[in-house]
Amino acid sequence: MTEERSTEVTNRLREIREEIAVIAARHRREVPPDLIAVSKTFPASDILAAAMAGHRRFGESYVQEAIQKIRQLSDYDIEWHFIGPLQSNKTRAVASHFAWVHSVDRVAIAQRLSDQRPHFLADLQVCLQVNISREPSKSGVDLSELDELIDQVAGLPRLQLRGLMAIPARSANVAGQRPAFRALHDALVRLQKRGIPLDTLSMGMSDDLEAAIAEGSTLVRLGTAIFGSRRDDRHVLG
Repeated sequence: MTEERSTEVTNRLREIREEIAVIAARHRREVPPDLIAVSKTFPASDILAAAMAGHRRFGESYVQEAIQKIRQLSDYDIEWHFIGPLQSNKTRAVASHFAWVHSVDRVAIAQRLSDQRPHFLADLQVCLQVNISREPSKSGVDLSELDELIDQVAGLPRLQLRGLMAIPARSANVAGQRPAFRALHDALVRLQKRGIPLDTLSMGMSDDLEAAIAEGSTLVRLGTAIFGSRRDDRHVLG
């Protein structure tokens, strides 16, 4: 990696942190959400630049690509989050290499993660993905089925259920984006009142960051804001 590229990543990271803080203050959020730097398709060298600038949480969606980077950067204190759709044939690799999974949407996946989580690792932190806009093309449990899934997942060993994740349908402005995020926030509050100890709302990306923060996001997921335009290829180890 060139010094110029390292400086670019570092500066972008600082700028997006400042933007998150400003948005949070504007909406009277006492504590800004934490940032997951979405590093899928970007090289390990970019992740290292961000890590050297003090960032710890990184999100990946492609299992094989992620495992290569996780191994390459194993000497660094990085918390890896799996944020993409999860197929059953990938659960063992995810259970063995990640600290968090944001995209559990059915009990069969949760059960496999529970069974396959190595005993020498801390419990896998899990968010349930909700298809909050009921889009046929997107993964996620329907809001009406969330309680049943919560009850099925909450007691599984080696998993710690932390909260909810959603990727709402696109909307042109903040006012149009907020209702979906509000619905997810309200679902979390309702589950907390049931006595389920959830503390995480994983919601908000580049196009809907302000709406997500306004409605209570605790984890936002941003990639291009930090690393620039996303690469089309998967040759990402440079």
